[in-house]
Amino acid sequence: MAGRGDPPEGTPEGLPGGGEDEYRSVVFDEAFVRAARLQEFSAQERMGEYAQPVRPRASREGRTGSRQAILLVLLILLAFGTAIYLGVRNPYLPPADQRAEPLRTTVVPLAPQGAVPGGSPEQLFSHSPVAEYRTGAAGINLPVVGRTSHFAESQVVSALSIAKDYLVASSLDPDVLSGASVRSVRLLLDPDQLAQFDRSVESPADDGRHALAGWLVRFDPRQAVLAEPTTRVQGTLRFEESAMDTLDVTADHTYTYALRPATGGVGPVAAASLFTVHRVVHFRFDREDLRMHRAELVASTVEAGPQACGPGSTGILKPLLAGARAPEAGGPAVTDPYATTRPAAPSLCGALAPSAQPSL
Repeated sequence: MAGRGDPPEGTPEGLPGGGEDEYRSVVFDEAFVRAARLQEFSAQERMGEYAQPVRPRASREGRTGSRQAILLVLLILLAFGTAIYLGVRNPYLPPADQRAEPLRTTVVPLAPQGAVPGGSPEQLFSHSPVAEYRTGAAGINLPVVGRTSHFAESQVVSALSIAKDYLVASSLDPDVLSGASVRSVRLLLDPDQLAQFDRSVESPADDGRHALAGWLVRFDPRQAVLAEPTTRVQGTLRFEESAMDTLDVTADHTYTYALRPATGGVGPVAAASLFTVHRVVHFRFDREDLRMHRAELVASTVEAGPQACGPGSTGILKPLLAGARAPEAGGPAVTDPYATTRPAAPSLCGALAPSAQPSL
């Protein structure tokens, strides 16, 4: 009998192994069939009017290529977005949540060692250390300016100009000196310091944070008024780059005012006297401050006299006028407010140096 794999009549003659070897070259193995790109339609699909006998078969390589193309597009978009972000973002801008530091204030009253000299403003100015001082804003001069490591020369000029504007507004503006307004000063402050400034104006306190005299110069209009509208000023402005994104300016100036009692126009004009304020103000600017024309005040030290030592010196200045004497002696340190090259007096009260008073 023939084997199970042979035809009933046996293997054909002359063909070793039957006809299998003859057609071996056209027999497709399973791997070849799976790799074929054509696939036969079903009988129902072939009944269509315009049906094709076969259809292309989606290959695995095609699907893989599509996924790779999509991934490549996503990577390109991500790289493009990163480039835009880095190009627009300024690396020197501080973080959005960075806030200005609270202002630190020190106010030192300078008590006279005798009676306060009086006379006419012209006489007092000409016989005092301010005889050669300039008047008003002309006494606040900008130094020689150059660029720093991370700030251009124009940015340094801008910082110095803002500092000068603040000094003029807080020390020379008649409305500020008389207590009529603080708007010109407030407009130049960093918004993060406005709450501290407002509290210092409304409720000044001797706590190192809310001394009104640390922010501006103000006289009690019920006690003293300006006898001469022009103030004598002299001092220096210095700048330095404290960090990659901050520029510091230190202002060290002495202001001398001619004052007389506020009589309300009744009686003869009283004699004038000089009142001197030595201010050292430390400003700090970042690039946003320069762009918005505003300043952050880091520290302010004020020595002012002649006035009596004691409470109340951190709010409105209360000068001793012509002929008045201090009710008590000053502190142990004799202080000359015109010596701008020395450190500020460390005590809470000082004695006004006789050389700082007019010699009549």
